[in-house]
Amino acid sequence: MKKIFVPLFGIAMMVSPALAQDKKGGAGDSTKGKEVFEQCSACHNADSDEKKMGPGLKGLFKKAKMADGKAADEKNVRQKIDQGGNGMPAYEEMLEKKDKDNLIAYLKTL
Repeated sequence: MKKIFVPLFGIAMMVSPALAQDKKGGAGDSTKGKEVFEQCSACHNADSDEKKMGPGLKGLFKKAKMADGKAADEKNVRQKIDQGGNGMPAYEEMLEKKDKDNLIAYLKTL
């Protein structure tokens, strides 16, 4: 993994590019994404892969495939959020892009 140096009070410390990007808000903020997930938690577990109404999402991005058989990658997860399906409502018009970015950042921490 490539490291970048970020000076902090005159002391250089190593920070991963993903962390640096998260602080700038480029890839989404997982803390804010956890707040967005509250509306998802009625149907999805975050702390297990056990099915509620929808599949449990713990370890989602560590799996090869999602419950629908598609690759568990950001593109397909975003598409599922936008389009819904199989009982899940479409959130394309209900969530702003920033909220979806934050939600995906949170899902990556599970």
